[in-house]
Amino acid sequence: MDIIKAINLKKYYTTDTYEVRALDGISLTVEEGEFIAVVGTSGCGKTTLMNMLGGLDIPDSGGVWIRNTSLKDLSKEQRTIFRRRNIGFVFQQYNLIPSLDIYENIVLPMRLDGKETDKDFFDEIVTILGLKDKLERFPQTLSGGQQQRVSIARALLTKPAVILADEPTGNLDSVTSMDVVALLKSCAFRFHQTLVVVTHQEEVAQMSDRILRMSDGKICTPDRTDY
Repeated sequence: MDIIKAINLKKYYTTDTYEVRALDGISLTVEEGEFIAVVGTSGCGKTTLMNMLGGLDIPDSGGVWIRNTSLKDLSKEQRTIFRRRNIGFVFQQYNLIPSLDIYENIVLPMRLDGKETDKDFFDEIVTILGLKDKLERFPQTLSGGQQQRVSIARALLTKPAVILADEPTGNLDSVTSMDVVALLKSCAFRFHQTLVVVTHQEEVAQMSDRILRMSDGKICTPDRTDY
């Protein structure tokens, strides 16, 4: 069953002298439980696509549906709530709050949504990610790989249907990168989630179920609906 559907996505940026077609008519579908890797050179539109799939930005034309909900038909506030309840984000920069300890960083989305934390689920996640003995520490005391594990725990805790990871290994060495992606893949499988990863690392892409290669705002490899 399709959990993500994007149809004819276009996003153009224009100035007085030139036009950048960040997304130039992209259509794709992602099945529930799939692990998709999106690859391509810098500036090909990978991050723009991720922003559209996550409802962080709205296309000039076309649309995105997650769980049959049209993101462009939601108000800004509705999209924020929908993202918080259905999509987990993992970013290259970790986006942890320095003044909060690791426990507080992980549970922050639950508190923003006014929900109680499932303690058993929390314990399971931090145990899997090797964070149980680090909950009282602060982000700056952790390595890059450990901080990325915190951002993964934060993304998983809300039990989202979809995990979107934008260059999650961009600041990590090659060995740590593979460990982080293996954890993402393992957690997504364990908790029955769909995983979409933007990456420039071929080794990371090869761990996915399917690779979508982008160039100049288009997908170069056919999506399964084009077969």
